[in-house]
Amino acid sequence: MDEMMPVRWDAQGLAPVVVQDAKTKEVLMVAYANADALQRTLETGDAHFWSRSRGSLWRKGETSGSTQRVREVRYDCDGDALLYLVEPAGPACHTGARSCFYRTLATPAGGSATFTLADLMALLQDRKIHPQEGSYTCSLLAAGENRILKKVAEEAAEVVIATLGEGRERLISEVADLIYHTVVLLVQQGITWDEIEAELARRHGALPRRAG
Repeated sequence: MDEMMPVRWDAQGLAPVVVQDAKTKEVLMVAYANADALQRTLETGDAHFWSRSRGSLWRKGETSGSTQRVREVRYDCDGDALLYLVEPAGPACHTGARSCFYRTLATPAGGSATFTLADLMALLQDRKIHPQEGSYTCSLLAAGENRILKKVAEEAAEVVIATLGEGRERLISEVADLIYHTVVLLVQQGITWDEIEAELARRHGALPRRAG
């Protein structure tokens, strides 16, 4: 590592690394790097970190395949934290979520909570990995494919019924139920949100462009 590199490592020779999607600017994860990890990142273009628990260098995605191609490395005003701007090839989180930051701790006064479909999938994936007693999601996953398929079919029928005469609010509620149970099915089948988005992108790219 170049001794002139303006990074102030801590007493353990480490600096925190914030990993951000270079395109969407979404924060994907936080890890740690030492001089060797940073050097390997700069040499290869693949995100490398230092595992504090294992005491070893690791390349993101070396076992999962969810690599991160680093497009730029930045450092903060104090020189003691790094930012990797990356192009992710798959989810950043071990749960299968795109970002490790999918759980809300609190909404401060004056704030407003946000909850996307990707957040929903991340939450349900977490339930699959860390079952909780009394959780409806966990009970569905434990019951298996047939039970989940039955619920998806039931909710699809409820959407039709609501559309034909139960009003706007009822339709919104039933669509939310259908989406929830569909995402439970995806999680049970091991399908990630990135795969769904990739398929939607493929279809969009296949659509003929309008003239003008």
